[in-house]
Amino acid sequence: MREIWKSKKGEGYIDVVVVVLVAMMVIAMAVKVYPVFMVKNDLNTFANELARVAEIEGCIGSETTAKKNELRANLGVDPTVSWSASGNIDLNEEFSVILTLPVDIGFFEFGSFPITLTAKATGRSEVYHK
Repeated sequence: MREIWKSKKGEGYIDVVVVVLVAMMVIAMAVKVYPVFMVKNDLNTFANELARVAEIEGCIGSETTAKKNELRANLGVDPTVSWSASGNIDLNEEFSVILTLPVDIGFFEFGSFPITLTAKATGRSEVYHK
């Protein structure tokens, strides 16, 4: 073992350079991709909060629009929102909200990789409309 460490042939230098280069590329890719997971988490929170407001209010209208604008300001994401129902939702009637947001996970100058993140939340109305 001592003979290997004392060897001055230089055989390991190229291996070390390649390993360091690959490690730096992996770290750079992780730093670039990690924010996408944060946006996905925000999108799921956005969908769940909107669905909860619709459950409590029993309708999809001005209350859900106000909550949507509040969440856009607070979370910093601006997704496309689509509902499975509109207007008043009767007691125990199921509905869903689907949010889509295009995100670019391009890797510096090497390319652009646009993906579409989707979040879905379902709920049931808690209001009885006479």
